[in-house]
Amino acid sequence: MHLLPLCFTLVLAVLIVEAKLKEKFSWKQMEFDWPNPGAEQKAIKSGQYIVENNLPLGVERWQNKLFITIPRWKSGVAASLNYVDLDSEGQSPKLKPYPSWESNTIPLMPTDYTESVLKDNSTVISPFRVQADACDRLWVLDTGVIDLLGDTKQIAPNAIIIFDLKTDKLIRRYELPKNQVKDESFLANIVVDSDRSECDKAYAYLPDLGAYTLIVYSFHDNRSYRIAHHYFHFDPLQGDFNVGGVNFQWTDGIFGMTIGPTNPDHSKDIYFHPLASTKEFKVSDYVLRNESYVTSKESFFEFKLVGDRGMNGQSTAEVYDKETGVVFYTQVNKDAIACWNVKRPYNLDTQDLVDSNSQTLIFPNDMKIDTEGNLWVLSDKMPTYIYETLDPEKINFRVFTGKIRDLIKGTSCEV
Repeated sequence: MHLLPLCFTLVLAVLIVEAKLKEKFSWKQMEFDWPNPGAEQKAIKSGQYIVENNLPLGVERWQNKLFITIPRWKSGVAASLNYVDLDSEGQSPKLKPYPSWESNTIPLMPTDYTESVLKDNSTVISPFRVQADACDRLWVLDTGVIDLLGDTKQIAPNAIIIFDLKTDKLIRRYELPKNQVKDESFLANIVVDSDRSECDKAYAYLPDLGAYTLIVYSFHDNRSYRIAHHYFHFDPLQGDFNVGGVNFQWTDGIFGMTIGPTNPDHSKDIYFHPLASTKEFKVSDYVLRNESYVTSKESFFEFKLVGDRGMNGQSTAEVYDKETGVVFYTQVNKDAIACWNVKRPYNLDTQDLVDSNSQTLIFPNDMKIDTEGNLWVLSDKMPTYIYETLDPEKINFRVFTGKIRDLIKGTSCEV
């Protein structure tokens, strides 16, 4: 008589386990697919490649490529923009520089780096995040900075670099005007809104977490402008973090951002939040694209408070899924990924954790949604890398993936 309840419990347990993110790749340290056997040893000997200094941060999937960025936090980063083939054998595939080794080579210059020293416009110095758009273009936001935690040098201006993913050729390099980048600027995220039927009308949004501003870029006009707002600042009460046994304090402003659903008037809500905050905000893309209006004081109340993620709800990244209407976001203090359905109010009753693991999801740094309904997440123990030392004998970096409809099954986010 007790078999039926027991079977039901077992089936339910299996369903819950199946809904979790699956580990696709993992690494103790990042290794690269060097052009020849001697190139790696030469790079190690010269200091071009210091294995322990390579920390993966950004992730993006396009067809069979999984892009992974390695910002130049420290010296010895072999290549900053890379990818692995999704059908790679083994759990820890070697990274392949994109679009080439040459494009990821830091130009040498016997001066003080006061001028751009790029070999050509496809040179990639140090991006944090990238995005593949609906038009098969890879948008790369390059900080142009090397050795950020050491002897910092700005060897090239902050720039948007756009590649054609079908040909791996450069489409455009746009350098941000000097008056839009401040001494305290930290441009580590890029969010692109594009439509395959109107590729020329794409916009990119660049949150500046250090200067508490937002840069808007029009592909059609090939120009950008800078926006400031109170909601771009950090919350002084939410700057304390505890991740992987490391306690630290950050003052990072606007960082997480995603393009929401299309409204009846064809506008879209742009959701955003500062990293050192638990609040979520939104503003219409119509407002952001109207330069004269959004840079005037009249636009102040166009920015809206959506809600609060609650205690320890700080988040590095968020992504919106058009098919389900669900926003996924990281929870770095909880070693977790959470969700919220945009059709519902934004409060603690309507938000859920879809996965949490204090061993494998330590500092979920970036995530993306692909065209097949999969969520991709990269965790990297970044606070340990910055403030302490990663153990090279343990797995430090992981990439997870999961079907979105499976992840939200049984949660308050379910459609």
